[in-house]
Amino acid sequence: MQEDFNEESIAAHRIGPARWTAHTPWNGDFGDAGFANPGPGGPFSVKDGVLSITAAKGKDGRWSSGLIAAADASGAGFGTRYGYFEARMKMPPGPGTWPAFWLAALKPVGSSDGSLEIDVVEYYGQFTASYQATVQVWYKDQEKHRAESKQIDVADNSLVGDFHTFGVDLSPQAIIFFLDGKQVWTQPTPPELTTPMYPLVNLALGSGWPIDRTPNPSTLLVDYVHVYGRDAGPPEGCTPGLPH
Repeated sequence: MQEDFNEESIAAHRIGPARWTAHTPWNGDFGDAGFANPGPGGPFSVKDGVLSITAAKGKDGRWSSGLIAAADASGAGFGTRYGYFEARMKMPPGPGTWPAFWLAALKPVGSSDGSLEIDVVEYYGQFTASYQATVQVWYKDQEKHRAESKQIDVADNSLVGDFHTFGVDLSPQAIIFFLDGKQVWTQPTPPELTTPMYPLVNLALGSGWPIDRTPNPSTLLVDYVHVYGRDAGPPEGCTPGLPH
């Protein structure tokens, strides 16, 4: 998958004519801004090969924003079980913003138990010198749910000052996270990695933090989302890392 955003290809709920949907396949919006459908006045625009996802207040004072997912509720979509995922993005400034690039399991919504989620980057706008990476497995039985997170330190305000690449490599042995091509964290691959993973990008607000000082509007810029698939390779797995 080589999404360079030369055009807008986003549908409300169904993969097919469009490459992206505007909601999580399980129809679970999150945060303090509703994720809106594409269309006039919507949160999405494409210009010069860059996707803008904008959070803004409506006349009623309510916030709306946007999410793109490369899958729908039927399990249709684009991804890979093993390989490398990367997005090049520029974060919006200001407290209360909560942009993310993350992966979810590509399977029908009804079979979501034991699903792996990989948060390649979650950026909380009030913490300007770091972001979070997370590997978690979701179960209906909350006692089985587990997660590991890592705070990745960066130069203060660097993620809002320019574009950066956020990547993750999936192999049978390890999940390895990259920032601008440099390894920043690694975790053992959970046994729940049994299906392809697909990418999502969103600009949410809040996450428990106040949004009273969030700039209106706030815009996340996405230059590209690239996915490089491969098979498991030899028994010890392929060498992780950036695609050649």
